[in-house]
Amino acid sequence: MATAADQNPNDAEHREAAAGANAAEVAEEEYEEEDEEEEEVELDGPAAVAAEREKVQAVFKRLSSDPVGIRVHDVIIKGNAKTKEELIEAEVAELLRAAPTVQDLLRNASIASARLRQLDVFDSVNITLDAGPPELPGTTNVVVEVVEAANPITGSAGVYSKPEARSWSLEGSVKLKNLFGYGDIWDASGAYSWDQTSEVGIGVSLPRFKSISTPLMARASLSSQDWLKFSSYKERLLGLSFGLISTMQHDLSYNFTWRTLTDPSQVSSKSIRRQLGHNLLSALKYTYKIDQRNSHLRPTKGYAFLSTSQVGGLWDSKGLRFFRQEFDVRGAVPLGFYNSALNVGLGVGAILPLGRGFMNLSSSVPDRFYLGGHSSPVCSLSGLSSLLGFRTRGIGPTEPRRLVPSESEDGSAASPGRDYLGGDLAVSAFADLSFDLPLKIFRDAGIHGHAFLTAGNLAKLSEGEYKKFSLSEFGRTFRSSAGVGIILPTKLFRVEVNYCYILKQAEHDSGRTGIQFSFSSPL
Repeated sequence: MATAADQNPNDAEHREAAAGANAAEVAEEEYEEEDEEEEEVELDGPAAVAAEREKVQAVFKRLSSDPVGIRVHDVIIKGNAKTKEELIEAEVAELLRAAPTVQDLLRNASIASARLRQLDVFDSVNITLDAGPPELPGTTNVVVEVVEAANPITGSAGVYSKPEARSWSLEGSVKLKNLFGYGDIWDASGAYSWDQTSEVGIGVSLPRFKSISTPLMARASLSSQDWLKFSSYKERLLGLSFGLISTMQHDLSYNFTWRTLTDPSQVSSKSIRRQLGHNLLSALKYTYKIDQRNSHLRPTKGYAFLSTSQVGGLWDSKGLRFFRQEFDVRGAVPLGFYNSALNVGLGVGAILPLGRGFMNLSSSVPDRFYLGGHSSPVCSLSGLSSLLGFRTRGIGPTEPRRLVPSESEDGSAASPGRDYLGGDLAVSAFADLSFDLPLKIFRDAGIHGHAFLTAGNLAKLSEGEYKKFSLSEFGRTFRSSAGVGIILPTKLFRVEVNYCYILKQAEHDSGRTGIQFSFSSPL
């Protein structure tokens, strides 16, 4: 018996051992008549080891020169005390049986092993090839041996900083794996922020259901988001979400949400006040994603593309009927010195209300596009990038808040500030040059430097504003920033210490030149 794929599908030694042993059996079967004519010689000690080594080398030579035909006779599953056998068979059996040669079988066994580990319900997966029945030469039995998770309950908790919002959050989650043996994962999560933002949710995911080969997900959540500092409203969401299709490149989900917008401060602008109250959001969302970059934390070559389409208002709900589209394109090019690379990206998004006279209707404020924040534009592939140096929701159309007279003797009122309203059209771009630092201690730790340039703009098109839109004016009013910084990558996130210089901003934008910290996750 030879190992074809164990816990690491890329382990070359295991694959070579499997190839050698199995191909040796095939070779012996094909040349059995010749072997019977030769005189058998008993070898012991070093001579036997040398003979076996020569035999394996001959097999490897044959495998590298010509395909070795083989047929999978049976797929045997072991170790699944709780997991349904049909689940494992559905994940790997067809893939393994489709291999016509030893080389293809080893490759497919590696893929099958990865598929089973991605279910996240096994501690280890081991796939081995054994000789088939003697009466069926050129066949093999594939043995899939799994070790189910010793502890089906896992959890995590932590305190996370959000420098751009100057706040902290406490987050935790608990998972219960494989409760019914179908690879089902049940989870509960919660988060609470010092700025009164909170979220709790429960959900379940299935890797497949009967004849449906794509993962399915259902989740119920209750969240509250405080946007009083930026746009004078609080948002509360109570909803259900269903993952309908989920593959490496395609994702289709449906969300049914009861949304409530409130203004406890009583100073919101007219545009915000018009949208306060309750609304029902019923939306279908489709995402297409390709990511061929060699790293998410520090890409030095490759490309990525993301397209997100969302249709809101599948139920007749006033104000929440819209079509929203985003495109995000990234590219990384190595420059050949100091491990340097140039990353560039372009993001474009638009939202349009749906209904009769749609260009004169108002789009939903929470669903509009916003730019700003300290997240790295390089790290994640999630739509329009942030603009370093600008505060969260720090650029774009604004409107003065309601003026409330003070209780002072003269009755004067201080300026209440402005609400950031977001945009119906958004464009952002960035260029980032990363490079190694000269000290070896930094290079060994992965710490490196970068220089960056970011730019972006927002425009309002709804409520008849499209009549005033000018492409030349839109390009002329682009906001931009530049800077340099040091990046400290970790296994979980990317930490940046940047000096940002605001190149261009509008009158009411919130940008600041100086030192800024960034914590970005590649997810």
